[in-house]
Amino acid sequence: MADPRKGSPYIITPDPNAARLTRAVTGRDHNGDEQEINVVEERPLTIYLNKQEIVTAMTIGDYPEYLAVGYLRNQGMLLPDDKITGIDYDEEVEAVIVRTVRETNYEDKLKKKTRTSGCAVGTVFGDMMEGLEGMTLPESEVRTSWLYALASQINTTPSLYLQAGAIHGSVLCHEATPLIYMEDVGRHNAVDKIAGWMVMEGANAADKILYTTGRLTSEMVIKTALMGIPVLASRSGFTAWGVEIARQVGLTLIGRVRGQRFICLSGEDRLIRDADPKAMKDDSKRSRNK
Repeated sequence: MADPRKGSPYIITPDPNAARLTRAVTGRDHNGDEQEINVVEERPLTIYLNKQEIVTAMTIGDYPEYLAVGYLRNQGMLLPDDKITGIDYDEEVEAVIVRTVRETNYEDKLKKKTRTSGCAVGTVFGDMMEGLEGMTLPESEVRTSWLYALASQINTTPSLYLQAGAIHGSVLCHEATPLIYMEDVGRHNAVDKIAGWMVMEGANAADKILYTTGRLTSEMVIKTALMGIPVLASRSGFTAWGVEIARQVGLTLIGRVRGQRFICLSGEDRLIRDADPKAMKDDSKRSRNK
C-alpha cells in the first residue's frame, strides 16, 4: 500500500490498521486487570514454482506475490534472466504460484536445505553460498548523516511493531530516504518481500541501503549480497559468520544503530563521517525488535 501521508518519502509502508494482520485478544495484566491488546496474525503461505511445491512459510499474509518472488530469487531458484509469465495468488488456499518460461525442477536442491538461526521459516540451501563466489559488491559510500536520518524516520513510522510487537521490519533506502518498508514475523520474510518488489519493479540495487530491525546473521548478509545491495544496517547485533561473509564480498555492515551510536564491522573505508554524533538524540537504552 502506498503511504497516503502528504510528503511521505515511502513507496510502501506498513498498514497497522489492516484487519487481517492483527487480532484483538483479551488477557489480564500483572495487576489482574483485564486488558485487550492487538497481536500479530500468522498464516501459512505455500509457494510453488511452476508445478513444484517449494516451501510453506509462516507469514502475516500481506504482499504474498512479492514474498514468493523474493524467496525464489534469494534461494537461487528464480534466475536473473528468467521471464515470469504469471503470478497467481489464491487467498482461499493460501498459495502462490510463480510461472516462468523456463522449465524448472528443484527436487535435488530441496533435499539439501539447512535450518538456520532465523525465526519463522528461515532456511538456506546447501549451494546458496555458490552465488557469492567471485562476487564483489559496488563500493558505495555511506554518510553517517544518512544513517542517523534513516534511524529517526524508520523508528517513528507507524508500523505493526509499534502497535502489536512480535514482528521484524526491513526497509529499502536510498541515501537518507526510506522507500519500501516491509514487516513480517520472520526477518527473512521481510527481506524477501523487498527482494520481490525489486525484481518485479526492476529496481537498481547498487545505490541502495537495506535497514533491518533483526540480527545481522549469515543468511541476512547472504541475501543482501545476492540482492546486489552494498550496505546493510541494523539496530541489532552481529554473528561472526555474518561479519566474515560481509568482508568477503565487500558489503558495508553496520550494527547497533541506536541514537548517537553504531559500530561498523565491514566497509569502514566507505563510511563518511559527516555528522556529529553528539548532536544526535541518544536513545541507546530504547529497544525495538531484535
